[in-house]
Amino acid sequence: MKKATRVMEMTIDSGIIPDAASYTFLVNNLCKRGNIGYAMQLVEKMEGNGCPTNTVTYNSLVRGLCKHGNLSKSLQLLDKLMRKGLVPNEFTHSFLLEATYKERGVDEAMKLLDGIITKGGKPNLVSYNVLLTGMCKEGRTEEAIQFFRDLPSKGFNPNVVSCNIILRSLCCEGRWEEANELLAEMDSEERSPSLVTYNILIGSLASHGRIEHAFQVLDEMMRASFKPSAATYNPIISHLCREGKVDLVIKCLEQMIHHCCNPNDGTFNAIAELCEGGRVLQAFSIIQSLGKKQNSSTHDFYKGVISSLCRKGNTYPAFKLLYEMIQSGFVPDPYTYSSLIRGLCVEGMLDEALEIFRLLEENDYRPILGNFNALILGFCKSGRTDLSLGIFEMMIAKGHTPNETTYTIIVEGIAHEEEKELAEQVLKELYLRQVVRRNTVERLVMQYDLKGLPV
Repeated sequence: MKKATRVMEMTIDSGIIPDAASYTFLVNNLCKRGNIGYAMQLVEKMEGNGCPTNTVTYNSLVRGLCKHGNLSKSLQLLDKLMRKGLVPNEFTHSFLLEATYKERGVDEAMKLLDGIITKGGKPNLVSYNVLLTGMCKEGRTEEAIQFFRDLPSKGFNPNVVSCNIILRSLCCEGRWEEANELLAEMDSEERSPSLVTYNILIGSLASHGRIEHAFQVLDEMMRASFKPSAATYNPIISHLCREGKVDLVIKCLEQMIHHCCNPNDGTFNAIAELCEGGRVLQAFSIIQSLGKKQNSSTHDFYKGVISSLCRKGNTYPAFKLLYEMIQSGFVPDPYTYSSLIRGLCVEGMLDEALEIFRLLEENDYRPILGNFNALILGFCKSGRTDLSLGIFEMMIAKGHTPNETTYTIIVEGIAHEEEKELAEQVLKELYLRQVVRRNTVERLVMQYDLKGLPV
C-alpha cells in the first residue's frame, strides 16, 4: 500500500492525471486500513492538481471518519461534498446517521436526514432502520412504532430488520402481547422471522426469567430449520447460572454441543457469574463436564472464565478457580497470568499485581512481553503512568524488546493524564524512530486531539 501511494504521488507530481478509479481504489483502501489523514491529504493533493474527485472517493472518507469516531469532520466533509454537487450514497447516509444518533441523539440524526433529502439525497430503508434503532435505544418505543407504521408513506415497506428492531424493544419492555401481534405480521418473504428474530425472543424471555418459554421458542426455531448458535444458548445459560441451577446448565451445554455450537466469550461470561456468586466449585464442575463432552482439553474453558472474571475486576473468585484448576493438573499459560494481572489493576491492587510478577520469577517462570504490557496498561489506566515507565525500564533491563502495543499504551497513558504536549513529543519521537506505524499515529492524533504531528 505504501508503494502504491508513493507511485500515485509521483504520478501526480509529474503532471500526469491518474484516472478516478485508480485513486478512488487507493483512497478506499487507505481508509479501510485506518490511514484517514493520509487519504485526506492524497485527495487534497489530487484536487490541487486538477484531478477530478467523485462521490465514491468522498464516501470512503466520510465512512472512514465515522468509523474512527470523528463525526464533526465527517459532517464538514459531507457539506463540502454536497457543495460540489456530489450526492452521498445510501451507505454513507447510514454511517453518518448512526454516528450522529450515537454522539448527538436521534433528533439530530433526523434533522441530518431531512437536510440530506432537501439537498437531493435519496435515503433507503437501511437509513430509516438506523433511525428506528436510535429511537429504541433512547427508550422511545412508541415513537419508533409510529415511525415503523409510517414507513410505507415514505415509500418503503418494513423488512425483517425493521421488525426485529421493534420486536427487541417490545420484548425488553415485557410487552409480550404486542410482540406476538408483530410476529403474526411477519408472514411475507421479506418479513419472515430470521435467526436474529428467534435469538431476540429467546434472549428476552430468558432475561425475564421465562426459561420454559425460551426453550419452547428454541424448539420452534429448530423445527423451522434454523441452526442455533452460542448466542442463542448464552442468555439461557446466564439466567440458569444466576439461579445456581447447575444440572440445567450442564443439560443446556450438552444440547448446545450436540448441535455443534462452540462455547464463546458469552458462554464463559455466563459461567463466570457462578464464581461471582460464590459458587466456584460448581463452576469448576461445569467446566470439567464441558471439556469431557467436547472430548478436548478444558484449558480454553478455564482461560475464558478467568479472563471474564478479571475483565470485570472479580479477581478473588478468579484466583479461587485457578487454585481448583491447578489442583486438577492445569498449568496456567502467559495469557492467564496477563488476565490476572489486568484484573488486579482494574481493582486498583497495583502492589498485588507487581507481587504476581515477583512470584512468577521466583518460581522460574520468565514473564513474556504480553505480561509486561498487561502490567503497564494496568498502571496507566490507574493514572500511574510514572510507575508504568519504571516497569517499562525493568522490561528492557530483562532483555525484552517493546512492541508497538507497548508504546501505544504509554502514549495513551500520558494523554489520559492531560499531558498532551508530552504525549505529542513522545509520539512524534516514536514515529520518527519508526517503531509505530502511521495509521497508529493517526488514530491517536484523532482520539486525543494531538497537534503538530507528521500526519
